[in-house]
Amino acid sequence: MSHEIDLSKYEIRTDLAIESIEENENIEGIKSVVEKVGDIKITNVVVDKKGSSVINKKIGMYITIEFDDVTDKDNKEKVIEVFSFYFNRMLRELNLTDNKSCMIIGLGNSSSTPDALGPLVVEDIVVTKHLFELGCVGKGFRNVCAINPGVMGKTGIETSNMVKSIVESEKPDFLIVVDALASKSLDRVNKTIQMSDAGINPGSGIGNNRKEISKEVLGIPVIAIGVPTVVDAVTIVSDTINFMHKHYSYMKKNINNPVNRLIPLSSINYLKEKIEIEENDKTKLLGYIGSLNDKEIRALIYEVLSPIGYNMIVTPKEVDFVMKKLSEIISKGINKTLHESMNNT
Repeated sequence: MSHEIDLSKYEIRTDLAIESIEENENIEGIKSVVEKVGDIKITNVVVDKKGSSVINKKIGMYITIEFDDVTDKDNKEKVIEVFSFYFNRMLRELNLTDNKSCMIIGLGNSSSTPDALGPLVVEDIVVTKHLFELGCVGKGFRNVCAINPGVMGKTGIETSNMVKSIVESEKPDFLIVVDALASKSLDRVNKTIQMSDAGINPGSGIGNNRKEISKEVLGIPVIAIGVPTVVDAVTIVSDTINFMHKHYSYMKKNINNPVNRLIPLSSINYLKEKIEIEENDKTKLLGYIGSLNDKEIRALIYEVLSPIGYNMIVTPKEVDFVMKKLSEIISKGINKTLHESMNNT
């Protein structure tokens, strides 16, 4: 007797709104607009009440910036400019004008590199609140303070409660929260920035659901900025299977291409080629597994890895170097946007 299997419990957790909608086009209650600046892709997703219930994301605006490389200085500067432009646009749409004071919260664990994005960003923020209190601030600077509250595993205190107490004490007009995120795609790890006015749940990307930091909790606007720095083993294995399909299809199509004889196989990036994967090729390559769709493959891998504790959270080996570059992009972008006088520096 056949029956349907509920695959929802096997779905890979993602903090990115674009990953929640890309498998389902034309979702009622969700508007998505894609823009390009050179080779940088920007996706603006607006989620209303109906859309929120479908993709399990809060109502709000989600702007996602995707890029290939930030280790090159020129590329990094381009990403800073794009990030600053769209961050400034979000502030204008939320009516957070130049005279509004701001607090920046760097979430995460500074002792764990993939989770250190928030603390690293806070280190480079230009803080001015103390100077405003002294009355010695020049024109073109905004009232800004910043803090790294640590993580519950170290402090024993719910981060949202700590942030709420600080907000009640310092009374900023709005909050910027920076945190590391999780993705369900290898392509987007350390190559994506998401900003949203929907707030954030610290640690939710790796299953540590903590109390949210949002306008509903704090009573002031909250802008969350994050970069996916980790994926789980289920994602790595399922993406690898998909890459195998693409590689097989590419080689089948180009096996007699004389150009390929002059290029080492290790140098061919088949992911950048337009590839049509035939269903029968999947089964030829991987048999029964090849006949499964993406959700079914993820469910199978989850069932295999999770009971034995091998669904590990993984980050790229060069994360130390890349994390420093990413934190510089976000901190410089925030500084340039909040402090008008820094636009020429």
